[in-house]
Amino acid sequence: MGHERGDKADNMAVDSKLVRELAELLAETGLSEIEVEDGERKIRVARQITAAPVAQVSVPAPAAAAPAPVAAPAAAPAAAPADDNANALKSPMVGTCYLAAEPGAANFVTVGQTVKAGDTVLIIEAMKVMNP
Repeated sequence: MGHERGDKADNMAVDSKLVRELAELLAETGLSEIEVEDGERKIRVARQITAAPVAQVSVPAPAAAAPAPVAAPAAAPAAAPADDNANALKSPMVGTCYLAAEPGAANFVTVGQTVKAGDTVLIIEAMKVMNP
């Protein structure tokens, strides 16, 4: 009986090489955790990931509000570039951005679409809670 207990203890020993390989796999793939089960042995390796920057959705102004283009003289200097973030939406929290309700579904909004206050444009997942 003592021999069986010793064999089981040997099988339950931590395989540091496997743990290192799993940690490297996490780093290479960007995953936050991985779990491997082999018979009675179960190894879970997890890492804390710093929050990714929140995706900014740029919503262009309605076409009706834009003034008609004016022909510029040939010798006129180039106009200052427009601020690309002028219509950016700022998220109240950090999380994972989803542009559709579920994989394969249509996006809440499309590029160039006019939106108004209260329209759902994306969902932010923070700590496994979905926030429209």
